Amino acid sequence: MASGKELCEGVEWRIRVVDGSSEVLVPPTGLARKVWLRTKGLISGLGMKVRMFLKQAWDMGANDPRKVIHCIKVGLALTIVSLVYFMRPLYDGVGGNAMWAIMTVVVVFEPTVGATLYKCLNRVCATCLAGFLAVGVHWIASQSGDRFEPFVVGASIFILASIATFSRFIPSVKSMFDYGAMIFILTFSIVAISGYRVDKLFDLAHQRISTIIIGTSLCILVIMLVCPIWSGQELHSLTVRNMDKLSDSLDGCVRQYFTNSNGEDDQKLQGYKCVLSSKASEESMANFARWEPSHGRFNFRHPWKQYLKIGASMRSCAYCIEALNSCINSENQAAESIKKHLSTSCLKVSSSSSSAIKELAESVKKMNKSPTIDLLVEEMNSALEELHNDLKSLSHLLNPSTTAENQISATGLVHFMEIIPVVTLASILIEISVRIEALVGSVEELVKESEMKDKIVAKEEKPEGTMKALQR
Repeated sequence: MASGKELCEGVEWRIRVVDGSSEVLVPPTGLARKVWLRTKGLISGLGMKVRMFLKQAWDMGANDPRKVIHCIKVGLALTIVSLVYFMRPLYDGVGGNAMWAIMTVVVVFEPTVGATLYKCLNRVCATCLAGFLAVGVHWIASQSGDRFEPFVVGASIFILASIATFSRFIPSVKSMFDYGAMIFILTFSIVAISGYRVDKLFDLAHQRISTIIIGTSLCILVIMLVCPIWSGQELHSLTVRNMDKLSDSLDGCVRQYFTNSNGEDDQKLQGYKCVLSSKASEESMANFARWEPSHGRFNFRHPWKQYLKIGASMRSCAYCIEALNSCINSENQAAESIKKHLSTSCLKVSSSSSSAIKELAESVKKMNKSPTIDLLVEEMNSALEELHNDLKSLSHLLNPSTTAENQISATGLVHFMEIIPVVTLASILIEISVRIEALVGSVEELVKESEMKDKIVAKEEKPEGTMKALQR
């Protein structure tokens, strides 16, 4: 029997031409065929990767159009600042240093208004301060003679750079001026060690500062006038979304545990993980929001730091929900009879707690105190009392021995091991309810401070409006 290879080698392809003769088509073999097949495979693979990349880019832009808008704004800002080269009066004023304006736009332009203002103001202030100090140090060094000039410049760089670097470790300075401290060190070091004369340094400093002001001003105008994205609004929306996710995860986890239902949306059950991982985003947004002017319903002195307290309270609840999720996936499960005994009260606690968090989300969203939050907290506490009573009624399942040693019998020990998982879950629910009350206090404090700030701003604007009315 011929092998497969011999059969393949014995196959021929024939074509019949018009005159009746036939020709044998022999497939190409050898090095040329191998090269062609490999090249074809590489081209096909590259085309597939390009197609997948374009599809991912399209999906990303469709899911979040603000990213596309940000790209357009960056291109617009760079296009406008590039016109400095083509406008003769501006080019004559700043000379070849117009490139610094383009570099400034690339470095400081951020997706949100707060982040852009933070970098722009830090860059301008740090550049001006470092430039003036560097010119002064350079003048003092030049007056010291060629012998002492390197020592004066070196000592000044060592002292000021060390102080500026140390300031970056101070929490209050780091949160507000970390970028400015870095720019100060860079600018001072470059200008101080330059070999220009003092009069040339003044011209250089003037041109550099002018181009940086042009670049930062243009960035501020574009970021605030063309589809602005506010850090404060982003933080506000993130807080509301995290509360909704926390509520869905809490209710879903407890319901899945007691009803053994696997139809719950896994994305909702795992929503608490977004709360756990949002600390860095909340801190950066709150920091940038403090640089933003009044916009929408957020005044200049809006209590942005209070959002961080709310975020911390939500994370404390999320840690407990993570423990609940561990109970669901644990191999040591309670008996169905015991779970049924506590299911009603536990579901009531989770439902009332979830409703309370939902109402807090609405309160933050509308920035006013909810009229029903006190009632929901009372319902949660009432459900907690019922859960406490059900836990006390579990004592008869332990079956303790009546011997002198007062030891638990074998049957009682078995029952005790069956009770532990569900009692653990119930205790976590009780702890979550306590932490939700702390979350309620944080939200009410935010609403109260926001209303107080609004009243202060209204009082400050009222005399001005009254004077205008009298003048009319």
